[in-house]
Amino acid sequence: MLIDTVAWVRVEDGRVLCARPKGKDVFYVPGGKREGAESDLETLLREVEEELTVRLDPETVAHVGTYEAPVPELPDGTVVRMSCYTGEYGGTLTASAEIEEVAWFSYADRPLVPPVDRLLFDDLQAAGLLR
Repeated sequence: MLIDTVAWVRVEDGRVLCARPKGKDVFYVPGGKREGAESDLETLLREVEEELTVRLDPETVAHVGTYEAPVPELPDGTVVRMSCYTGEYGGTLTASAEIEEVAWFSYADRPLVPPVDRLLFDDLQAAGLLR
């Protein structure tokens, strides 16, 4: 089974933005699953606004990588695909009602995120973007 997601990669001062949904103990790079026939861009814009109450500028959104990894807590063969995008935003980053906590993670925080997010962390570290 494939879980198809998109994520917003926001790096500032050597740290990447992560969010912890209510009821979960794991942080994720913000984003989520598409609804219906949504495009990656439509999903990204909706999810970021839902989770962080900011609006991405669609003109600045750029694909930075797609990652796939197994999901250990789900049945064997379950894989998550995360298509990652950067983009400028307007507004103030604020955790919405569905987000418990927002944090800025360095590479040292890599063990706190799921396997698919760790692949992104590895690439950001290799590019010299994470502390």
